[in-house]
Amino acid sequence: MRTLLLNPPSFGGFDGGAGARYQALREIRSFWYPTWLAYPAGLIAESCLIDAPPADMGIEEVVEQARGYDLIVINTSTPTVVNDAGIAERLKDHYPASIIGFVGPHTVTLPEETLQKSAAIDFVTTGEFDYAVAEIAKGIPFHRVDGIAYRENGKVRHTPLRPPIQDLDALPFVTDIYARDLVIERYYNGYLKHPYISFYTGRGCRARCTFCLWPQTLTGHDYRVRSPQNVYDEMVNAQRLFPQAKEFFLDDATFTDNPARAVEIARKFKKLGITWSCNARANVRRDTLRELKESGLRLLTVGFESGNQQILNNIKKGTKLEQIRAFVKATKELGILVHGAFILGLPGETAETIEETLRFALEMDPYSIQVSLVAPYPGTELYKQALRKGWLASEGEQLVSDGIQNSAISYTSISREELFESVERFYRRFYMRWRPIMRIVKEMIQDRDEFSRRIREGREFFSFMAKRKNAGSS
Repeated sequence: MRTLLLNPPSFGGFDGGAGARYQALREIRSFWYPTWLAYPAGLIAESCLIDAPPADMGIEEVVEQARGYDLIVINTSTPTVVNDAGIAERLKDHYPASIIGFVGPHTVTLPEETLQKSAAIDFVTTGEFDYAVAEIAKGIPFHRVDGIAYRENGKVRHTPLRPPIQDLDALPFVTDIYARDLVIERYYNGYLKHPYISFYTGRGCRARCTFCLWPQTLTGHDYRVRSPQNVYDEMVNAQRLFPQAKEFFLDDATFTDNPARAVEIARKFKKLGITWSCNARANVRRDTLRELKESGLRLLTVGFESGNQQILNNIKKGTKLEQIRAFVKATKELGILVHGAFILGLPGETAETIEETLRFALEMDPYSIQVSLVAPYPGTELYKQALRKGWLASEGEQLVSDGIQNSAISYTSISREELFESVERFYRRFYMRWRPIMRIVKEMIQDRDEFSRRIREGREFFSFMAKRKNAGSS
């Protein structure tokens, strides 16, 4: 079948469906690659990948572009599933013979509920969907495709679960699909050089953080990996296809989960002379950090989450504040930048612990930060805990409204309104200091492209904060 893999339009600037780990508008224009959709796109000969949000495509344009496709696969998310169901209906109205399927963590957790969103949805996937989608594209009947749910005679049928893919080297290079279907200059990220390329070297995460969506739904807690040679070969391919790329990002949940393998890959990268970055935990040894730095590592994205140890314990983070301090000290001494991620509203949060986390962020003084509100996604331990404890107003509490992240949880110790307002206060107190201001100014002086980019990001940042304030007061 001719197959369309679609990350659909939703809220303006929203990046929640195809690849984003933080499913909401960010403070500056930020889009991740639709890597999960690129894998089945590479497995299916007659396929096309459309990533509507970074291309600023509206529904009418998407409907027109979908003409002639027999199978349409939509990557959905909890905040967008209602919107995506409406898009499926529009597509089915125009192309009634088409088969429409939904994929993503939301369908893994709530397959029957997702199917009930619209009669236009013919099937949903219940695990990793690469081969399930490829088999449907070959015309294999639903009942013979493992890892899906579908309707038959008015009832929802489930096929056997599909085990996680072990031979990741057998999958295609997503960078080939990026080159065929995407414009890399449309993909921005505030802490990565532009343009950048990202892809996975493995799937899964050994950490047990109660809030994290992907390991608890789609990828699992085993870190399944590609061979170092296979990763190197794709990096060579990416360099060839995208000579304009200034940075390469390894988007594994925690690339440093296997330090020996990380070092082996880094040593191969050293031959290429590239600038690269990755996700890490704040537990990487100094000798490993040194090896990574010498091989071209520029930046690590690290989930600090909180500056309160009890909160870290509550979410099973598995790190200690002193461990984080030692890690950050080592990165600064080695010249490795850190992008620190913080989450406000985790279990145990109070106005005092938010202040504690802010002081911790100022003490660590990473290169950049992102501050998110806690998001209790269905399928996570945090969601089950929130239901048990009565922290959600209802099971249908919205996580996102008009693309702006809501405070979906509240406690007797702190209200939704206080949590929502604390995000802007956190950002302003961190960035409105001489040290981060001078870092940004220095980069702008040294690089003309960086100058233009930072001016744009500054406008977007203050515009985003104004939208948040309006959302919070409405």
